[in-house]
Amino acid sequence: MKPNQIQEILDHPHFKELVHKKRVLSWTLATLMWVIYFGYILLVTFEPEWLHQSLSGGVTTVGIPMGIFVILSAFILCGIYVWRANGKLDALNKLLRDEVQL
Repeated sequence: MKPNQIQEILDHPHFKELVHKKRVLSWTLATLMWVIYFGYILLVTFEPEWLHQSLSGGVTTVGIPMGIFVILSAFILCGIYVWRANGKLDALNKLLRDEVQL
């Protein structure tokens, strides 16, 4: 790839839009994951009595489904990223490649 092609790509409005959308999506999902994870850690730290409560009088406590939710939320947020990247971001990438003639 020639240096003028690189600069053409960097200056292209579709490339700037692609970078912006990817950055917003990445930071939004990362922030959401941090809130979920550190929210759980803060609950464990400051409200352990609440997490130790039994769900239905048995041995399963409130903390177990919440911990499972933390783990599943990571998979769900990853799936959301893949879904958005394969949909809107890939389409924008293809449009950029077609316009720049790579």
